[in-house]
Amino acid sequence: MAVNPGFPHTSERPDGGRIRRAAAAAAAVITAAGLLSACGYGSKANDSAPAAPAGGTAAGSSGASGAKLSADTVRIGYFANLTHGTPLVGLQEGIFQKELGATQVKTQVFNAGPAEIEALNAGSIDIGWIGPSPAINGYTKSEGKSLKIIGGSASGGVKLVVNPDKVASLDDLKGKKIATPQLGNTQDVALLNYLAGKGYKVDAQSGAGDVSVVRTDNKVTPDAYKQGSVDGAWVPEPTASKLVTLGAKVLLNEKDLWPDKKFVITNIIVSQKFLKEHPDVVEAVLRGSVNTNAFIKANPDKAKADANEAIKKEAGNALEPAVLDPAWQDIDFLDDPLATTLQAEADHAVTAGLLKKPNLNGIYDLTLLDKVLAAQGQGAVADAGLGTK
Repeated sequence: MAVNPGFPHTSERPDGGRIRRAAAAAAAVITAAGLLSACGYGSKANDSAPAAPAGGTAAGSSGASGAKLSADTVRIGYFANLTHGTPLVGLQEGIFQKELGATQVKTQVFNAGPAEIEALNAGSIDIGWIGPSPAINGYTKSEGKSLKIIGGSASGGVKLVVNPDKVASLDDLKGKKIATPQLGNTQDVALLNYLAGKGYKVDAQSGAGDVSVVRTDNKVTPDAYKQGSVDGAWVPEPTASKLVTLGAKVLLNEKDLWPDKKFVITNIIVSQKFLKEHPDVVEAVLRGSVNTNAFIKANPDKAKADANEAIKKEAGNALEPAVLDPAWQDIDFLDDPLATTLQAEADHAVTAGLLKKPNLNGIYDLTLLDKVLAAQGQGAVADAGLGTK
């Protein structure tokens, strides 16, 4: 469905360690298919979920008694990234395991959306937290047969930050070099769409034009900023807050461009095969996600510490408070997948010239999420007409 010949993606762990060859191989597959890629971080498989404190609970928990569900194991994928705070916190607190009873949780941490999609397609994971671009790509590449979006997870957490000595206002971007994480990733599409709306001409493939769009891995963007290689960046948290600690200023918070200041940054996807064969397990994971988001809202400081501890385990280093605190504050954790904004993000990719108009009909199956929400006295969420018929 995409017209672009392919996009690079991050293949290193966030600590700059081992190259993940599987991620590179996945990128080759995505490139051959001509799909957009997504931003991400390290890739590592774990035998089980991160250890949780004894007695970790959440509001509305079903209090699973330990009975095994229809699958012995559920394999969950996510990024070691604050916008994936729901799995970071829920696994750290043991909330998912409580809902799953005797069904074992195994996790895999990815550094890129294409690698996670390939793992889902290969049956290496069953359920994953992932950004909107790879979800769209995975669905369109398979002609609607590989995955379903079954819930939301996070909104926001993306900013345009700039060197105040070089960029005084949003009208001062011409001739400047602005970094994004990857060619065709969610933030790259957002910047290209924004620049087009301002009348700037930029070649989507090369990034050359009135504004130079420089595709730079989030791990190296701070150094590029310090060296003057870029004048600013349209990036997710915590990279945006890290740049602020280096003297950058926030020129634009992307949430200010969206109705109600909400837009999807992280979804929950599931393999259609696993959904069909193990709906009880999927429902338990969704219940764990809903309960984790409730825990985050009720215990923001504890949840923030949980997420940072999980990042430290996966990436090797915890985030310093000057980065962690503002980054965490800017992310909204929610159950609603914000389906209208997914369609808008796909439209932005089309406008940018990175994607042919995709057919997203049926990409959502919110049946089990609505069931979980109803059991907790909450209303159903909308699928923007893109739900399973």
